[in-house]
Amino acid sequence: EVQLVESGGGLVQPGGSLRLSCAGSGFTFGDYAIGWFRQAPGKEREGVSCFSGSDGRSYFADSVKGRSSSSNDNVKNTVYLIMHSLKPEDTAVYYCAAGHKCSRPPSEYDYWGQGTQVTVSS
Repeated sequence: EVQLVESGGGLVQPGGSLRLSCAGSGFTFGDYAIGWFRQAPGKEREGVSCFSGSDGRSYFADSVKGRSSSSNDNVKNTVYLIMHSLKPEDTAVYYCAAGHKCSRPPSEYDYWGQGTQVTVSS
């Protein structure tokens, strides 16, 4: 059974940083792309980042580019999204998803985690 579990969300002050984790099981991480998406209340789900397991490349949306990075731990089957200089508009539920390649549409991803809440507020 394929499972994705996000963790690392919480309340962060503006300008702060956090590291989100996406731990996977039931599949080989290296065969998949792991996308990060977020959804704020009343808004559509938007792509934030994607880590390509096949070549180790990472992609970032313009909204987080320059203040985000990603890494992976193949032993733990985990991908991390590190975000800095957080803003109130980063507040959302963050989801990770597994697909065969990095793609923009959420519909291109086969498996999803349950999400983790990130709130940026003073």
